[in-house]
Amino acid sequence: MILITGAGGQIGQVLTKALQKRYGASQVLPTDIRAGSYDNSLFEILDVTDSARLLELIERYKVTEIYHLAAVLSARGESHPIPTWDINMGGLLNVLEAARTTSVEKVFFPSSIAVYGEEVPLEFTPQFGALIPSTVYGISKVAGESWCHYYSLKYDVDVRSLRFPGIIGYESLPGGGTTDYAVEIYHAAVKGEVFRCYISEDEKMPMIYMKDAIRAVIELMEAQAEHIKVRTSYNLGAMSFSPKEITRAIQAVLPDFKVRYEPDFRDKIAKSWPDQLDDQRAREDWGWRPEYDLQSMTEDMILHLGKGV
Repeated sequence: MILITGAGGQIGQVLTKALQKRYGASQVLPTDIRAGSYDNSLFEILDVTDSARLLELIERYKVTEIYHLAAVLSARGESHPIPTWDINMGGLLNVLEAARTTSVEKVFFPSSIAVYGEEVPLEFTPQFGALIPSTVYGISKVAGESWCHYYSLKYDVDVRSLRFPGIIGYESLPGGGTTDYAVEIYHAAVKGEVFRCYISEDEKMPMIYMKDAIRAVIELMEAQAEHIKVRTSYNLGAMSFSPKEITRAIQAVLPDFKVRYEPDFRDKIAKSWPDQLDDQRAREDWGWRPEYDLQSMTEDMILHLGKGV
Protein backbone atom coordinates (compact mmCIF):
# COMPACT_ATOMS: atom_id res chain seq x y z
CA MET A 1 0.00 0.00 0.00
CA ILE A 2 1.22 3.51 -0.91
CA LEU A 3 0.45 6.41 1.46
CA ILE A 4 0.60 9.98 0.12
CA THR A 5 0.81 12.94 2.47
CA GLY A 6 -0.30 16.32 1.17
CA ALA A 7 -2.39 14.62 -1.51
CA GLY A 8 -4.54 17.73 -1.94
CA GLY A 9 -1.62 19.89 -3.08
CA GLN A 10 -0.48 20.86 -6.57
CA ILE A 11 1.71 17.78 -7.06
CA GLY A 12 -0.31 15.52 -4.77
CA GLN A 13 -3.54 15.70 -6.75
CA VAL A 14 -1.82 14.66 -9.98
CA LEU A 15 0.55 12.11 -8.44
CA THR A 16 -2.34 10.42 -6.61
CA LYS A 17 -4.19 9.84 -9.88
CA ALA A 18 -1.03 8.63 -11.62
CA LEU A 19 -0.24 6.12 -8.87
CA GLN A 20 -3.87 4.93 -8.74
CA LYS A 21 -3.76 4.34 -12.49
CA ARG A 22 -0.43 2.52 -12.28
CA TYR A 23 -0.97 0.35 -9.20
CA GLY A 24 -4.74 0.32 -8.71
CA ALA A 25 -6.94 2.63 -6.63
CA SER A 26 -7.13 0.11 -3.79
CA GLN A 27 -3.34 0.30 -3.37
CA VAL A 28 -3.07 4.08 -2.92
CA LEU A 29 -4.08 5.95 0.24
CA PRO A 30 -4.23 9.75 -0.23
CA THR A 31 -4.10 11.77 2.98
CA ASP A 32 -4.26 15.47 3.74
CA ILE A 33 -4.95 17.82 6.62
CA ARG A 34 -8.39 18.53 5.14
CA ALA A 35 -10.87 16.47 3.16
CA GLY A 36 -10.80 16.56 -0.63
CA SER A 37 -12.41 15.00 -3.67
CA TYR A 38 -10.94 11.65 -4.74
CA ASP A 39 -11.94 9.07 -7.31
CA ASN A 40 -12.14 6.19 -4.85
CA SER A 41 -13.35 5.59 -1.31
CA LEU A 42 -9.85 5.54 0.21
CA PHE A 43 -8.92 8.77 1.97
CA GLU A 44 -7.81 9.67 5.48
CA ILE A 45 -7.31 12.95 7.31
CA LEU A 46 -3.68 13.27 8.43
CA ASP A 47 -1.74 16.08 10.05
CA VAL A 48 1.85 15.02 9.35
CA THR A 49 3.02 16.51 12.64
CA ASP A 50 0.86 13.92 14.44
CA SER A 51 3.17 10.90 14.60
CA ALA A 52 0.66 8.70 16.42
CA ARG A 53 -1.92 9.18 13.67
CA LEU A 54 0.67 8.44 10.98
CA LEU A 55 1.70 5.21 12.70
CA GLU A 56 -1.94 4.22 13.11
CA LEU A 57 -2.58 4.57 9.38
CA ILE A 58 0.60 2.69 8.47
CA GLU A 59 -0.41 -0.22 10.67
CA ARG A 60 -4.08 -0.28 9.63
CA TYR A 61 -3.37 -0.15 5.88
CA LYS A 62 -0.07 -2.09 5.93
CA VAL A 63 1.74 0.74 4.19
CA THR A 64 5.01 -0.11 2.43
CA GLU A 65 5.74 3.19 0.61
CA ILE A 66 5.25 6.83 1.60
CA TYR A 67 5.27 9.78 -0.79
CA HIS A 68 5.73 12.67 1.63
CA LEU A 69 4.47 15.79 -0.16
CA ALA A 70 2.97 17.77 2.74
CA ALA A 71 4.83 21.08 3.21
CA VAL A 72 4.45 24.85 3.38
CA LEU A 73 5.91 26.37 0.20
CA SER A 74 8.39 29.20 -0.38
CA ALA A 75 6.34 32.39 -0.75
CA ARG A 76 3.77 31.43 1.87
CA GLY A 77 6.47 30.22 4.23
CA GLU A 78 8.09 33.66 4.39
CA SER A 79 4.97 35.00 6.10
CA HIS A 80 5.06 32.30 8.79
CA PRO A 81 8.67 31.08 9.15
CA ILE A 82 8.47 29.23 12.48
CA PRO A 83 5.24 27.30 11.72
CA THR A 84 6.69 26.53 8.27
CA TRP A 85 9.80 25.01 9.88
CA ASP A 86 7.72 23.06 12.38
CA ILE A 87 5.48 21.56 9.70
CA ASN A 88 8.16 20.88 7.11
CA MET A 89 10.69 19.36 9.49
CA GLY A 90 8.33 17.74 11.97
CA GLY A 91 6.41 16.01 9.22
CA LEU A 92 9.53 14.66 7.51
CA LEU A 93 11.06 13.37 10.74
CA ASN A 94 7.82 11.58 11.59
CA VAL A 95 7.87 9.89 8.18
CA LEU A 96 11.54 8.91 8.46
CA GLU A 97 11.04 7.52 11.95
CA ALA A 98 8.05 5.54 10.70
CA ALA A 99 10.18 4.12 7.89
CA ARG A 100 12.81 3.13 10.44
CA THR A 101 10.43 1.38 12.82
CA THR A 102 7.54 -0.04 10.74
CA SER A 103 6.74 -1.96 7.57
CA VAL A 104 7.52 1.05 5.35
CA GLU A 105 10.16 0.04 2.82
CA LYS A 106 10.57 3.16 0.69
CA VAL A 107 10.09 6.93 1.06
CA PHE A 108 9.90 9.78 -1.46
CA PHE A 109 10.82 13.29 -0.30
CA PRO A 110 10.48 16.26 -2.67
CA SER A 111 13.24 18.83 -2.36
CA SER A 112 13.54 22.02 -4.38
CA ILE A 113 15.80 24.48 -6.18
CA ALA A 114 15.12 26.62 -3.09
CA VAL A 115 18.05 24.79 -1.41
CA TYR A 116 20.41 26.95 -3.50
CA GLY A 117 21.34 30.57 -2.87
CA GLU A 118 24.61 32.42 -2.43
CA GLU A 119 28.00 31.06 -3.51
CA VAL A 120 26.67 28.82 -6.27
CA PRO A 121 26.88 29.27 -10.07
CA LEU A 122 23.42 30.06 -11.43
CA GLU A 123 24.07 28.47 -14.84
CA PHE A 124 24.21 24.66 -14.72
CA THR A 125 24.09 24.69 -10.94
CA PRO A 126 25.99 21.58 -9.84
CA GLN A 127 24.60 18.59 -7.99
CA PHE A 128 26.92 19.18 -5.04
CA GLY A 129 27.06 22.98 -4.97
CA ALA A 130 26.88 25.14 -1.84
CA LEU A 131 23.47 25.11 -0.16
CA ILE A 132 22.88 28.56 1.36
CA PRO A 133 19.15 29.23 0.88
CA SER A 134 17.43 32.59 1.36
CA THR A 135 14.02 31.30 2.50
CA VAL A 136 12.78 29.24 5.43
CA TYR A 137 11.34 26.81 2.86
CA GLY A 138 14.81 26.37 1.37
CA ILE A 139 16.35 26.00 4.82
CA SER A 140 13.86 23.24 5.64
CA LYS A 141 14.64 21.46 2.38
CA VAL A 142 18.40 21.57 2.99
CA ALA A 143 17.88 20.14 6.47
CA GLY A 144 15.44 17.60 5.05
CA GLU A 145 17.96 16.40 2.49
CA SER A 146 20.53 15.95 5.26
CA TRP A 147 18.07 13.99 7.40
CA CYS A 148 17.25 11.76 4.42
CA HIS A 149 20.96 11.12 3.88
CA TYR A 150 21.41 10.40 7.59
CA TYR A 151 18.55 7.89 7.76
CA SER A 152 19.87 6.19 4.64
CA LEU A 153 23.38 5.87 6.09
CA LYS A 154 22.49 5.21 9.73
CA TYR A 155 19.36 3.07 9.42
CA ASP A 156 19.43 1.88 5.80
CA VAL A 157 16.10 3.62 5.05
CA ASP A 158 15.46 3.61 1.30
CA VAL A 159 14.61 7.29 0.93
CA ARG A 160 14.74 8.96 -2.49
CA SER A 161 14.45 12.61 -3.43
CA LEU A 162 14.31 15.09 -6.32
CA ARG A 163 15.17 18.78 -6.31
CA PHE A 164 12.19 20.05 -8.23
CA PRO A 165 12.34 23.18 -10.33
CA GLY A 166 9.10 25.13 -10.77
CA ILE A 167 6.29 22.74 -11.73
CA ILE A 168 3.74 23.75 -14.35
CA GLY A 169 0.50 21.86 -14.93
CA TYR A 170 -3.15 22.30 -15.84
CA GLU A 171 -4.54 19.63 -13.51
CA SER A 172 -4.25 21.53 -10.22
CA LEU A 173 -3.71 25.07 -8.96
CA PRO A 174 -0.40 26.14 -7.39
CA GLY A 175 -0.07 26.47 -3.64
CA GLY A 176 2.06 29.47 -2.70
CA GLY A 177 5.41 28.98 -4.44
CA THR A 178 7.66 31.59 -6.07
CA THR A 179 7.47 29.84 -9.45
CA ASP A 180 3.65 29.84 -9.44
CA TYR A 181 3.54 32.69 -11.96
CA ALA A 182 4.38 30.16 -14.66
CA VAL A 183 1.09 28.35 -13.96
CA GLU A 184 -1.04 31.43 -13.34
CA ILE A 185 0.10 33.05 -16.59
CA TYR A 186 -1.54 30.30 -18.66
CA HIS A 187 -4.84 30.64 -16.81
CA ALA A 188 -4.85 34.40 -17.48
CA ALA A 189 -3.97 33.88 -21.15
CA VAL A 190 -6.77 31.39 -21.77
CA LYS A 191 -9.26 33.71 -20.01
CA GLY A 192 -8.15 36.65 -22.17
CA GLU A 193 -6.90 38.61 -19.15
CA VAL A 194 -3.86 40.85 -18.81
CA PHE A 195 -1.42 39.05 -16.53
CA ARG A 196 0.34 40.93 -13.74
CA CYS A 197 3.69 39.22 -13.27
CA TYR A 198 5.49 39.48 -9.94
CA ILE A 199 8.80 38.27 -11.45
CA SER A 200 11.06 40.55 -13.55
CA GLU A 201 10.73 39.95 -17.28
CA ASP A 202 14.30 38.68 -17.75
CA GLU A 203 14.60 36.59 -14.56
CA LYS A 204 15.15 32.97 -15.61
CA MET A 205 14.26 30.01 -13.46
CA PRO A 206 14.37 26.26 -14.12
CA MET A 207 10.95 24.72 -14.75
CA ILE A 208 9.39 21.34 -15.53
CA TYR A 209 6.05 20.28 -16.96
CA MET A 210 3.87 18.37 -14.52
CA LYS A 211 3.74 15.32 -16.82
CA ASP A 212 7.54 15.11 -16.76
CA ALA A 213 7.67 15.75 -13.00
CA ILE A 214 5.25 12.91 -12.20
CA ARG A 215 7.07 10.56 -14.56
CA ALA A 216 10.37 11.46 -12.86
CA VAL A 217 8.99 10.59 -9.42
CA ILE A 218 7.69 7.22 -10.59
CA GLU A 219 10.88 6.36 -12.49
CA LEU A 220 13.01 7.28 -9.48
CA MET A 221 10.90 5.21 -7.10
CA GLU A 222 10.83 2.20 -9.44
CA ALA A 223 14.58 2.23 -10.08
CA GLN A 224 16.67 -0.51 -8.50
CA ALA A 225 18.12 0.61 -5.16
CA GLU A 226 21.69 0.06 -6.31
CA HIS A 227 21.18 2.71 -9.02
CA ILE A 228 20.31 5.42 -6.49
CA LYS A 229 23.72 6.84 -5.69
CA VAL A 230 22.60 10.25 -4.33
CA ARG A 231 20.76 10.00 -1.01
CA THR A 232 20.36 13.73 -0.40
CA SER A 233 18.41 14.80 -3.50
CA TYR A 234 18.90 14.67 -7.27
CA ASN A 235 18.95 17.83 -9.37
CA LEU A 236 16.09 17.50 -11.86
CA GLY A 237 16.37 19.48 -15.09
CA ALA A 238 13.95 20.05 -17.96
CA MET A 239 13.77 23.64 -19.28
CA SER A 240 14.69 27.16 -18.21
CA PHE A 241 13.01 30.41 -19.22
CA SER A 242 12.13 33.95 -18.16
CA PRO A 243 8.65 35.54 -17.98
CA LYS A 244 9.44 37.32 -21.25
CA GLU A 245 10.19 34.00 -22.96
CA ILE A 246 7.08 32.22 -21.68
CA THR A 247 5.02 35.24 -22.77
CA ARG A 248 6.40 34.94 -26.31
CA ALA A 249 5.62 31.21 -26.33
CA ILE A 250 2.02 31.92 -25.31
CA GLN A 251 1.70 34.75 -27.85
CA ALA A 252 2.72 32.30 -30.59
CA VAL A 253 -0.61 30.57 -29.85
CA LEU A 254 -2.63 33.51 -28.46
CA PRO A 255 -1.25 36.66 -30.19
CA ASP A 256 -3.34 39.17 -28.21
CA PHE A 257 -2.06 38.07 -24.79
CA LYS A 258 -0.47 40.86 -22.72
CA VAL A 259 1.63 41.00 -19.52
CA ARG A 260 2.39 43.79 -17.05
CA TYR A 261 5.47 43.41 -14.88
CA GLU A 262 5.03 44.30 -11.20
CA PRO A 263 7.93 42.59 -9.34
CA ASP A 264 7.44 42.06 -5.60
CA PHE A 265 9.29 40.19 -2.80
CA ARG A 266 9.09 36.96 -4.80
CA ASP A 267 11.35 38.46 -7.46
CA LYS A 268 14.14 38.73 -4.89
CA ILE A 269 13.65 35.08 -4.00
CA ALA A 270 13.79 34.12 -7.70
CA LYS A 271 17.05 36.01 -8.18
CA SER A 272 18.70 33.86 -5.49
CA TRP A 273 17.79 30.64 -7.27
CA PRO A 274 19.55 28.88 -10.17
CA ASP A 275 18.84 29.74 -13.79
CA GLN A 276 19.45 26.16 -14.89
CA LEU A 277 20.35 22.88 -13.17
CA ASP A 278 23.03 20.34 -13.99
CA ASP A 279 21.11 17.06 -13.72
CA GLN A 280 23.79 14.77 -15.14
CA ARG A 281 23.74 12.51 -12.07
CA ALA A 282 20.01 11.79 -12.49
CA ARG A 283 20.59 11.03 -16.17
CA GLU A 284 23.49 8.70 -15.43
CA ASP A 285 22.15 6.92 -12.34
CA TRP A 286 18.54 6.15 -13.29
CA GLY A 287 18.14 7.36 -16.88
CA TRP A 288 16.27 10.65 -16.45
CA ARG A 289 15.22 12.41 -19.69
CA PRO A 290 12.62 15.20 -19.98
CA GLU A 291 10.09 15.01 -22.82
CA TYR A 292 8.63 18.55 -22.88
CA ASP A 293 10.22 21.87 -23.81
CA LEU A 294 8.70 25.36 -23.50
CA GLN A 295 6.81 25.33 -26.79
CA SER A 296 5.38 21.80 -26.53
CA MET A 297 4.38 22.46 -22.91
CA THR A 298 2.70 25.74 -23.88
CA GLU A 299 0.67 24.12 -26.64
CA ASP A 300 -0.45 21.31 -24.32
CA MET A 301 -1.31 23.70 -21.46
CA ILE A 302 -3.43 25.95 -23.66
CA LEU A 303 -5.14 22.96 -25.27
CA HIS A 304 -6.24 21.50 -21.92
CA LEU A 305 -7.06 24.79 -20.19
CA GLY A 306 -9.07 25.84 -23.22
CA LYS A 307 -11.20 22.72 -22.76
CA GLY A 308 -11.87 23.72 -19.18
CA VAL A 309 -9.91 20.79 -17.76
